[in-house]
Amino acid sequence: MIFFENWESLGKTALLGVLAYGCLIFILRITGKRTLSKMNAFDLIVTVALGSTLATILVSRQTPLADGLVALVMLTCLQYAVAWSSVHSKWVRRIVKSEPTMLFYNGRFLEDQLRRERVVHDEILAAVRNEGIADLAKVEAVVLETDGSLSVIESSKEPKKQTVLANVNPRERT
Repeated sequence: MIFFENWESLGKTALLGVLAYGCLIFILRITGKRTLSKMNAFDLIVTVALGSTLATILVSRQTPLADGLVALVMLTCLQYAVAWSSVHSKWVRRIVKSEPTMLFYNGRFLEDQLRRERVVHDEILAAVRNEGIADLAKVEAVVLETDGSLSVIESSKEPKKQTVLANVNPRERT
């Protein structure tokens, strides 16, 4: 019974898989690219919840297809509503999204920020190497983005018309 129960069970799982997967693709196409983005922690949670719901539909004998599809639709509608609200309301945006955090600026590690965000020097160095930069003196900033990725901003000798660091904890720059 561990490896094989019966052909009917396998057929049911295959049929549910095709139907649920097709419905999920349809739902995602309707709700747009943002539904599966990695823009912030909330988006990640929704993506994991969608995957978990799909898995439950496939392998749980107690969950009918219709119930699972309602759960998928509910999750995507809630994600859509929260994303829409965060675009149109500052207070919703503050609740749902974090702010990017400066971790390295003009040749120095910002130790308080590193500690608060639980990032170590080696992770900053790895991000800089990943950008193909061998000298920290060529790095203006390293930013922990809202999706958890590290952005490396190279120093530029040219005057800046508009900086990409405008929304990153300005009080932390010296």
